[in-house]
Amino acid sequence: MRPIVIAHRGASGYLPEHTLAAKALAHEMGADYLEQDVVVSRDDVLIVLHDIYLDRVTDVATRFTGRQRQDGRYYARDFDLDEILSLKAWERMRADGSPVYANRYPPKSGDFRLCTLAEELETIQKLNAESGKQVGIYPEIKRPAWHREEGVDIAPMLLKALADFGYAQRSDPVFVQCFDDAEIARLRQELNCPFKLVQLIGENSWGEAATDYDMLRSPRGIRDIAQTADAIGPHLAHLYGLDKSTSAPLANDLVRLAHESGLAVHPYTFRADDIPADFSSFKDLVQFFVADIGVDGLFTDFPDQVVQLRSN
Repeated sequence: MRPIVIAHRGASGYLPEHTLAAKALAHEMGADYLEQDVVVSRDDVLIVLHDIYLDRVTDVATRFTGRQRQDGRYYARDFDLDEILSLKAWERMRADGSPVYANRYPPKSGDFRLCTLAEELETIQKLNAESGKQVGIYPEIKRPAWHREEGVDIAPMLLKALADFGYAQRSDPVFVQCFDDAEIARLRQELNCPFKLVQLIGENSWGEAATDYDMLRSPRGIRDIAQTADAIGPHLAHLYGLDKSTSAPLANDLVRLAHESGLAVHPYTFRADDIPADFSSFKDLVQFFVADIGVDGLFTDFPDQVVQLRSN
């Protein structure tokens, strides 16, 4: 089967991430799935936002001066829905105010907004109906343990929201992803999640969850994941090393281990403007992961380019 193309936060190589404009563009570009990172507002509404913070992708610091926590960050959980929807959304910034990707949509320009998960699901279903295409959804539960500390259980809220929009069966075009392995197990065993589950794999130093990602990448870890999940979502660098004699990229055993355990592999993130130094071009990067490594899906900020490369 051809690998699926997952629009990472939408067509975020062209328009500000997780805005409805970025999702509509990715839909038009031919993505198979659109990703939604999900967090919760102070009034318990599911918001599409990559971080639990607002300050790197909106004008919250100038609109709501003094509402930051002691660490200096502005948390979505500290703002009501109407406040969040009033913010202007823009290209992701670093702490010093410079854009993470300098050549993308002009920083702090346009009139883009964040949206609720319900608004996005409604938009996707309308786009599907109008186009005749069945583009799926790929929500991520962000920091579930942290949300529980904040007094809200995000996973059941997500499942209810999906059910409200008619997503209820394993055959529906839905993947639910999370970095927290305990939450993945809970989704399957306690919450009876009917959808395909994806165990995201990061680095222990990132602090995404109390999950040992080094262990998850071991043969035992992969076998454990296969007890509850349907796929893994590793970082690109987790899937290859360099040939000692030629210094050329060389696949490691992770994809083979995953496939032997019945797991699909959907690595992140393929960016045409951020190509790993081990590859000469975006085409070479995509071709290596599809043809040489044999991945089953690709998270990308540039869905049009991956769709074109896949078709060739």
